[in-house]
Amino acid sequence: MDVMPLLLLVAGSAAVAAAARRTPVPAPLLLVAVGLAVSYLPGVPGYTLDPHVFLPLVLPPLLYLSATDSSYLDLRAHARPVALLSVGYVLFATCAVGWAAYLIVPGLPPTAALVLGAVVAPPDAVAATAVARRVGLPSKITTILQGESLLNDATAITAYKVALAAAVGEGASWAGGIKEFLVASVGGLAVGLILMVPIHWLRTHVREALLQNTLSLLIPFVAYAAAEQFHASGVIAVVVVALYLGHRAWEVDFATRLQEEAVWKMVAFVLESAVFALIGLQLPVVLKGLDAYEGAAAAWYAVAVFLVVVAVRFLWVYPSTFLPRLLSARIRAREENPTWRGPVVISWAGMRGVVSLAVAFSIPLTVEHGDAGFPHRNLILFLTFTTVIGTLVVQGVTLPPLIRLLRFPAPDPRAATLAEANAQAQASLVAERRLDELLADDRNTLPPPLADRLRAVLERRRNAVWERLGQANPVTGETVDDTYRRLSREMISAEREVFVRLRDGRYIDDEMLRTLLRRLDLEEAAAFREAA
Repeated sequence: MDVMPLLLLVAGSAAVAAAARRTPVPAPLLLVAVGLAVSYLPGVPGYTLDPHVFLPLVLPPLLYLSATDSSYLDLRAHARPVALLSVGYVLFATCAVGWAAYLIVPGLPPTAALVLGAVVAPPDAVAATAVARRVGLPSKITTILQGESLLNDATAITAYKVALAAAVGEGASWAGGIKEFLVASVGGLAVGLILMVPIHWLRTHVREALLQNTLSLLIPFVAYAAAEQFHASGVIAVVVVALYLGHRAWEVDFATRLQEEAVWKMVAFVLESAVFALIGLQLPVVLKGLDAYEGAAAAWYAVAVFLVVVAVRFLWVYPSTFLPRLLSARIRAREENPTWRGPVVISWAGMRGVVSLAVAFSIPLTVEHGDAGFPHRNLILFLTFTTVIGTLVVQGVTLPPLIRLLRFPAPDPRAATLAEANAQAQASLVAERRLDELLADDRNTLPPPLADRLRAVLERRRNAVWERLGQANPVTGETVDDTYRRLSREMISAEREVFVRLRDGRYIDDEMLRTLLRRLDLEEAAAFREAA
């Protein structure tokens, strides 16, 4: 097995993603552009997106990380718009885009057109949320986009399976399609609900951080595979488990949380970078099978399908935003009146991603019994690819200026800091009372200097947030808290140099050096987290 192509993909995509941080271009867009540019360079290996690898091995960890980083409470508060987008919109887009493709492409069978509609139906929020965080989009819109992306793949994959069954001659009906959708969704939900409690119990009872992180890496694959064994939705199972674990992550040992965060950030960086680079690298594979189609005709089909995909999202988002308010007095009483600007961004943020390409590559080469090739398979691959690239490039590039043009109210950092300070003050007060209770017990007696040190830690934590609101240093522009953290890091750096010098002089050995450096690293990490 030649591992060099894989190493080149991971190293190259990581380098491009790192470079994107120094540019105004979001990393997903730059990765796709570079993938397109290098796909025909001499010596670049051929990369084919294998759905049998991507769906069970790449999609679960990406879903798991996105779901654990999401807020269960926020998603529950916005359950209606998330459900309307992740289920209603995907089914609507499948039918609408399929019908339009049937009219646009001569000779395209209705069932094959529905396959195309299902393939390009689910948006991928990675690029959209990357833009949203960079330009300061309101958190409500970001939550809705993230929630949609967690569940829309499950709807699209089920719709694809139903349309594919009809296209290859296995037979499909409305009743059969509804049954398959219910089995996939309810089954995935059931598997997730069954797994989430015992997995959480394991996470809270396994005390060794190394084993905890090993378990954490296995969870998304276990949930996905268990659901797929019962022909249920692995996507839904992973999301349910991840939302539960993320909501109760505070119950896990602190060392596990610290390591787990670092491990999953690395996994996400590598996978997301490689995935977006792979999108661009599919160009030679997609164009290889287009010999049967004239260039001008194929280009027209691509532009037309792209425009339909964009228009269909607007046609769904606006009615689904305002109609529920018109029809329900309860919604009008409970929720703020939405403005027209939010639906514009949600509609324009419908960039497609690698899931669409992976599903398209899973279309079989032949129909039932292998008598004939799947109708227009190469064209469907091409139209999926151009839709993904078109939405990422056109919508991805124009989304930031669109958000700035709409002038959403900027979040108030002072209000957020005040809320954090009040929360910390309440927690510190309870902790101080608990400390007094513990010190009153003779078993917990401490010398006064050590007891005072514990109180000083609480005082420092309580004051740190308030100090951010204080006046800045007229010379450096830093707040008092910023200066404190900078000086703390300088002191730690000085200690670190001494420890290394003592090791080099053979006064302490390497094992002791690692112990001392780890203690300093934890202190510096704590200072950095306070700064964040």
